[in-house]
Amino acid sequence: MTDDALIALRPWEAPEVTSWGRLPMNAVDRRSGALPLDGDWCFQLLPTPDAPVGGAWSSAYVPGVWTMQGTDDLPQYLNVRMPFPEFPPHSPAANPTGVYERELDVPAEWAGRRIVLQVGAAESVLLVHVDGRPVGVSKDSHLAAEFDLTGLVAPGSPGTLRLTVVKWSDASHIEDQDQWWHGGITRSVLLYATDPLHLADVTVRASHAGELRVDCRVRDAGGALPEGWYVSGELDGLLLAQDAEFDRFNREDDRVSDFLGEARLAATVPDVRTWNAELPELYDLTVRLHRADGTVADTARHRIGFRDVEIAGRDLLVNGERVFIRGVNRHDFHPLTGRTVSYDDMRADLITLKRFGFNAIRTSHYPNDPALYDLADELGFYVVDEADIESHDHAHEIADDPRYLNAFVDRVSRMVLRDKNHPSVIVWSLGNESDYGANHDAAAGWVRRHDPTRPVQYEGAAKLDWAATDDASDIACPMYASLEECVEHALSGRQTRPLIWCEYSHAMGNSNGTLADHWAAIESTPGLQGGFIWELWDHGILQHVNDGRPVGRGGAGLYDNGVAAPGHRWAYGGDFGEVRHDGAFIADGVVLPDRTPKPVMYEHREIAAPVRIECFRHEGIVLGNHQHFRGLDRLAAEWELSLADGQTLTSPAELPDLRPGETAAVPLPFELPEDGGEAWLTLRVTTAGDEPWAPRGTVVCAPQVRLREAVPHVPVAVRNRSVEVDDDGLLVHPLLTRAPTLSLWRAPTDNDELGGMAARWRDWGLDAPVRKVAHIRQTPGQVTVHAEYVSEAGVVRHVQVLTAVEGGIHVAESAELPERLDDVARVGSVFETIAGLDLMEWYGQGPWESYPDRAFGAPVGHHAVPVDELFTPYLRPQESGGRHGVRHFTLSAPDATGLTVVLDEPRQVGVSRYRAADLTSVTHHDELVPRASCVVHIDAAHRGLGTASCGPDTFASYLVTPGVHHWSWTLRAL
Repeated sequence: MTDDALIALRPWEAPEVTSWGRLPMNAVDRRSGALPLDGDWCFQLLPTPDAPVGGAWSSAYVPGVWTMQGTDDLPQYLNVRMPFPEFPPHSPAANPTGVYERELDVPAEWAGRRIVLQVGAAESVLLVHVDGRPVGVSKDSHLAAEFDLTGLVAPGSPGTLRLTVVKWSDASHIEDQDQWWHGGITRSVLLYATDPLHLADVTVRASHAGELRVDCRVRDAGGALPEGWYVSGELDGLLLAQDAEFDRFNREDDRVSDFLGEARLAATVPDVRTWNAELPELYDLTVRLHRADGTVADTARHRIGFRDVEIAGRDLLVNGERVFIRGVNRHDFHPLTGRTVSYDDMRADLITLKRFGFNAIRTSHYPNDPALYDLADELGFYVVDEADIESHDHAHEIADDPRYLNAFVDRVSRMVLRDKNHPSVIVWSLGNESDYGANHDAAAGWVRRHDPTRPVQYEGAAKLDWAATDDASDIACPMYASLEECVEHALSGRQTRPLIWCEYSHAMGNSNGTLADHWAAIESTPGLQGGFIWELWDHGILQHVNDGRPVGRGGAGLYDNGVAAPGHRWAYGGDFGEVRHDGAFIADGVVLPDRTPKPVMYEHREIAAPVRIECFRHEGIVLGNHQHFRGLDRLAAEWELSLADGQTLTSPAELPDLRPGETAAVPLPFELPEDGGEAWLTLRVTTAGDEPWAPRGTVVCAPQVRLREAVPHVPVAVRNRSVEVDDDGLLVHPLLTRAPTLSLWRAPTDNDELGGMAARWRDWGLDAPVRKVAHIRQTPGQVTVHAEYVSEAGVVRHVQVLTAVEGGIHVAESAELPERLDDVARVGSVFETIAGLDLMEWYGQGPWESYPDRAFGAPVGHHAVPVDELFTPYLRPQESGGRHGVRHFTLSAPDATGLTVVLDEPRQVGVSRYRAADLTSVTHHDELVPRASCVVHIDAAHRGLGTASCGPDTFASYLVTPGVHHWSWTLRAL
């Protein structure tokens, strides 16, 4: 094809053209020994794909997106809507097109060899030229494209390689994922060489019974296959036998077979070590292709695992065991490089997930970099491998559009052909949010015929009827279906297949409420098997505040613990001048943009605990092994006893020899003091030795049980001391700069805003109710203040009884909410302290942030955290930093002066440098100015977080409802 003919074809507007000149996909890894072409390339950004190349060249780094490298085409975030109004298959006339060029120096020793170019990924259409001659075209922004350059390049002589990337195309309509839109070459580019006689593909089938089958496909680029060729293989030194009955040569019609030969190797491995996510045992497989004289023409190396996946009734089984899927959805993302993620960063991601109890990844919503699957194999993750198909904005039209049939089948089949040998891949997914039509059925049919060893899932098919048995999904994989619906289905008697949420808890901002409630139901309800949290990352892009541009690759060191350096901020939708955008909805991960774990990670770690305290009996503690395949021999532990009086005792713990699912009683490690008081026992479980994902001593979980109830705190009144209040009945105290008043409002979380609660609270006027003093009564040592807080929904009657007690002031409060206030953010007290109190110490749940419906992972104990570190920097400022179940706390200065507060019962407490109004009035953290004082909230009741930004709200049991709320607390100077 000539270049004019290629341009005339306009492949960016031809959905029936999925490729031209691109080589078939295969599972032979050619990264080893290849010539890397990553680095700085000459670059021009054209306004349209048919604009002439000319003028000055700039530089662009490959792999990378041009939207993060100083061009005027900046990132844009949309969730559902396309960035342009054209309907499928059309793309806009203004279509940024990147032209990349570099010299291609092919090693002289490659003479006579077959030379192949591999472009790891390009968004969204790739056109390849060598010395001005067209080589080929590829679509699919998230899979590698390979092109045979043999005859187009001369080993030992330089040539010019040009890669043209067209940003918008017909393919963009099926890549409409919830992520930033970028343009560029996002994965590595390399050149490799093979013998003309080469391994075209290798397919490995390795069962957990030890049966191994290796099917090899062979081609010869020079013509018909030579006589006498053969393959050999070995597995960790074990030689594989060749299956003599297999039709190796397929020589009846070389034209039909395209000079294709086939061979099969087989073996039975004795005492096989099986692969699973807990014990990811891998074997080294080497396959060699030999010429007739025995010399080696080609070699393929694979790390394989012996495991089986099957569906039995309504259970998904791995090696015959029903496993819980504790998953997270993962996008390719980095705050400095956009879509490009390095091997080291991918490894760091998976190590973080492993340490916090995750065992599964859904590659939302496209195949990930090949290195990620290698890491999942090695570290132990179950992978739902998802095809690059999402037509969210035009789902109904495209699902049955025959013009897109080839694209659907092509994308699904190429994913399967590339990733089929990874033991970590246990399910194939046909894509995401693309309705359901004939194109999906065609793709599912291809997968089921080609790879019957794994199930297929697709939420769009299964959502029509979870109990169906004749659609394109073998798994019911709902998206944000309520727990009530899922439990009802599992108990209905109609369930026909496993139910595993593809998305079930949306991690936007301060979120993931009721996660522990979900898992309590999952683990106790046959038919429910887990799900995938949305998602891994907050997709904040590091941005210069002064010019609004992305910082780019040079920004390492400009953030720490989720906080951007001065002059920088985390950008979300709309921050790059986009007119069409979806705001902070892009910030919905379990880690902040710099990989700092959010507090929900600690919640998940305890939910997924491999060792648990089942119960406490007078004769001892019952421990259980909640793993599927491992004993407890690779874990160590320590007992920790936390007493209300401030004591913390520790003792080594010897874990019993328990197989998966077993329990055993162990003696109580401590004798409780007789002086009473609350007592909590924690089993701190760590890795006993170095693991690939954690050094020795890494905390795995910390299950806890209460051994003794609290003794009620009864302050002693002092009648001969006065309580000072001002004319409005507000407490006057030397340690306070703002007196305690009633609080019904919190800076809305993302769930509050998108779930509609914040709008209702504003309509009611709860952000600024009018306080009116109704009555002040003073007696010796006591003041009683009756006040009314007037809102649009009615009057809240508040009573505050201030009593002088030993060493301080006791505050007893009540608030009566009218019936219309049927769901408020909080009911409690708010006050502010003097400046200089920089340390918070408390007895209660911690040390990390916790809330009523997200407190399972915060053990009760004695904790100390600097006040400035209590705050969690969620991308959009909002309610943050609360601690649940606090019994008492102190706020102190470096000289140990300050105040202490003792609560009547465990309460939700928030200490921050910001008022709720401060957080509500800004959109980014660089706009916040911390106060010198501490803003303190003590809540009688605090609304749960839920996950209503995308999914169900919190449960009714976590709502703050009408009626009378009582609470009390005692304030003393240190």
